[in-house]
Amino acid sequence: MTDSPRTGGPLAGLRVIEFSLLGPGAVGHHLADLGADVIKVESPQGDYIRQMTWPIIEGSSLLHWHIHRGKRSITLDLRTEEGIEIFKELAKDADAVIEAMRPGALAKRGLGYEDLKAINPKIVFCTISGYGMTGPYKDLPSHGIAYDTWAGLVNPAYDDEGFPYIPEHPSTGIHAGPLFGAFGLLAGVIRARETGEGCFLEIAQSDASAAMDWLRSETWKAYERPESEVTGNKADNYERRAPGTRGMQAGVRYQIYESSDGHVLFMASEQEFWKNFCEGVGRMDMFEKWPGSKFGDHARGNTEMRHELVAIFKTKTTAEWVEWSGTVNTTIAPVNTPKTLADDPQFKDRMDFMPYETHGADMLPYPVKFIGEELPDPTPAPTVGQHNDEVLADVLGYDAEKIATVHESGALGAPGAEV
Repeated sequence: MTDSPRTGGPLAGLRVIEFSLLGPGAVGHHLADLGADVIKVESPQGDYIRQMTWPIIEGSSLLHWHIHRGKRSITLDLRTEEGIEIFKELAKDADAVIEAMRPGALAKRGLGYEDLKAINPKIVFCTISGYGMTGPYKDLPSHGIAYDTWAGLVNPAYDDEGFPYIPEHPSTGIHAGPLFGAFGLLAGVIRARETGEGCFLEIAQSDASAAMDWLRSETWKAYERPESEVTGNKADNYERRAPGTRGMQAGVRYQIYESSDGHVLFMASEQEFWKNFCEGVGRMDMFEKWPGSKFGDHARGNTEMRHELVAIFKTKTTAEWVEWSGTVNTTIAPVNTPKTLADDPQFKDRMDFMPYETHGADMLPYPVKFIGEELPDPTPAPTVGQHNDEVLADVLGYDAEKIATVHESGALGAPGAEV
């Protein structure tokens, strides 16, 4: 593993000071992956994300390995005047400060937006938390799944004894919140560089979870209006379906089917794709019997057609159906699991894993591609205070004597000590 911070990338030249605990530190992850210099300020005991949740890989959690890759770590004891002054020095020439914990944590230490704006008018201050700075839930302690249950994304499941439990689910708010935060932060930096004026933005991971699932909640809201104003589409004779994605359950031309070795998603809701499918399997009789509408026709509730398609899709493997769909120009996709995704040829071509031998854990790369260039390869997530002396020297210009003085002052604390 290499210890030196990476350079290059489209955000090279962007410096961000991150004060984070747990998952919200992913705001800085998106920036670091694109080349920003993200300096993670930690208490001397360190961010306990390293021991939070599973799996633990070589002593640190996968959560830490992933969201803190490419960053530098400096420990500051913000109970000391020296520690506070060093934080201010770091913020003085930075583009942004991220407060990824309960809002106001930095303000209590004299390092809030107004404090930092006084020494750096262009600073973009981003605070991200569970429920945000306002509302009746703002002070509630919480963890990532809470934002998805709050937003209606996770339905309780029940075991054989009748106990409700958390089903397998994709985590949304804990990932979407930082993504929105990084997007907003960059917008603020662009404006600050043009106008010289910074800004204060705040993100709630709960808000982000709801925003990512806008189609379902907005459908429910739309259906509160009369049917004379909000209808279904032409293919359904304008009859309204069940709100959100529940309306997909009775679909036939847009549905999941079993292949001979797994599952495929069939999506021939356009008449052209449906016709191409029928021609390809030698069943133009199905097209003649059920030609469908030009657009958005799922053949909802057509049980006879569904039985025909069930038999047809069991004749090939998932891989064979996917390859075949490209030759006849119809719409078939594989249905993967988080485990089988790694074996998918599309995944291997475009993503694949960054290996643990060089990055600490097997991790997915940043999904945005810049044509004609390679994004910088992220360094492994840092140990607590790994870059103390490096940041003091490279960023603040301290010489060896001054660095020694800082150590003696207790501003950096004693890594691993209880505070």
